Amino acid sequence: MAFIEDFKKFAFKGNLVDMAVGIIIGGAFGTVVKSLVDDMFMPIIGLMTGGVDFSDRFAVLKEGETEGATYFTAEKALEDGATVLTYGNFITALISFLILALVLFIVIKKFVAALQKEEEKPPAEAKVSKDIELLTEIRDLLAKDKS
Repeated sequence: MAFIEDFKKFAFKGNLVDMAVGIIIGGAFGTVVKSLVDDMFMPIIGLMTGGVDFSDRFAVLKEGETEGATYFTAEKALEDGATVLTYGNFITALISFLILALVLFIVIKKFVAALQKEEEKPPAEAKVSKDIELLTEIRDLLAKDKS
């Protein structure tokens, strides 16, 4: 029973739940970035490189069951049992990573800049505690009596 209670305390601590939410949101963010790369950037890069679609780029390292076959897609080569190096997928993943890293850099840089601005703000006038206020009044009254 103590084990279950300890596990509940651990599993439902605020930081652990926050981390889980962050991981889930990070996964969703990764999906959005992948779509951004695949659906928005790769067609533009393909146009700039003369219509090259990186996702279709592959090299056959070892032929499949059909001798002397020509494969037009990596999927067909894999279906035939060929060993395929799909470097186009790697290029797409690399571009996705670079875009994700750039976005995170910009977001974090903005966040850090905002934190630094908060630190640079002059501190608000320190509020005088009630004790100090009373002591100041007593001092002023005593000084008034002496005169």
